[in-house]
Amino acid sequence: MRLLRIMFPGRSPAGVSTATRWAAGSLAMLTFLIASLLPGRAQTAPDISSPQAILLDFDSGSVLYERAADTPSPPASIAKLMTMAVVFGEIDAGRLSQDTEFKVSEYAWRRGGAPSGGSTMFAAVNSTIKVSDLLRGAIIPSGNDAAIVLAEGISGNELAFTVRMNQEAKRLGLTGSVFVNSSGLADPDQKTTPRDMAKIAGSIIREHPDLYKIYSEPDFLWNKIRQNNRNPLLGMSLGADGFMTGYEKDAGFNVVGSAIQNGQRLIVVIMGAKSEKERAEDARKLLEWGFRSFESRTLFEPGQIVGEATLYGGARNGAPLTSDAPIRVLVSRMGDEKLVARIRFEGPVPAPVKKGEELARLMVYRGDQLALETPLVAAETVPAGPLWRRAMDGAYELVVSLLRQGYAKLTG
Repeated sequence: MRLLRIMFPGRSPAGVSTATRWAAGSLAMLTFLIASLLPGRAQTAPDISSPQAILLDFDSGSVLYERAADTPSPPASIAKLMTMAVVFGEIDAGRLSQDTEFKVSEYAWRRGGAPSGGSTMFAAVNSTIKVSDLLRGAIIPSGNDAAIVLAEGISGNELAFTVRMNQEAKRLGLTGSVFVNSSGLADPDQKTTPRDMAKIAGSIIREHPDLYKIYSEPDFLWNKIRQNNRNPLLGMSLGADGFMTGYEKDAGFNVVGSAIQNGQRLIVVIMGAKSEKERAEDARKLLEWGFRSFESRTLFEPGQIVGEATLYGGARNGAPLTSDAPIRVLVSRMGDEKLVARIRFEGPVPAPVKKGEELARLMVYRGDQLALETPLVAAETVPAGPLWRRAMDGAYELVVSLLRQGYAKLTG
């Protein structure tokens, strides 16, 4: 039987009980209690009407609330977050200048411009526009024409640009998203999830902080037409500073927003609301509740041993696991809550392993809700063991495999 140990060595973080527990297989579980600062019961989440939502803490990645957060749905204009993620990447890598000018094709004008009847920056056909203005046209009034012009200017045509969008989705670890255009215009094959949109939003803030500031600009003047920022959260005194809305008949009303208060940043995604008012109110309720009800706690400091992964054929039986960064989770300010932590890995891990090599992931659950997922790496290098140890490990794994097969037949 393979064993994995999760442990809190030495003095625990404040409010976390020390514990050590052993479990079989490639999944181990440790239950620990985090004590709150204040007495009383944890405050319940607000009642929202939208069918899909997620609220998470930017710094720790802790999920505070979710509803159907992994159900793929049409994104509408919030798909432009992925468009901007690709464009921002080109700018920050030095492959694209904000002073570069792109031509407005007839396709971009007809599909996303004034003749389309959708959100537009009113770009004139066959005109040339600087990337800096196209960015604002795509973000502030959510111009479909601006998004298409950027896609064509970077990749030659919109279809080729969507290849870049889906490559970026893979890099970010999105699991429920497929992008088939740059604007978010209706297409039965284009889908995303609240969790995926939150990941894109977080990556933009983290990787492109200067360009992210465009999302907070209140208005945009182009072609003698001044258009206000469509993000309703910006005017709600929440500390909101970015992201955008979307609407289409099959998608309903969507919004992605981010706000910061007292150094704490939250990201909220609402999808499928029935009206502009509903999406704005639901997002506001979640943000206010999140800021009021949660605080950050450190579970493990950088370099602290979190657990041990079983090794196969190594100089020792296990590799200690740690994190290069603090592992933090948001906990309720109002009452004690029980968090369940699990280390997941495909094991046993074959030796040798190098220090810093990712071996596992720490999953922290608040009830049935995944509150935090973060990678764990080897805290030290473990070389391959001598031939006799590898032979013993091989024989052991063979026996375990045969026992599992026999058990599967009996229970199958």
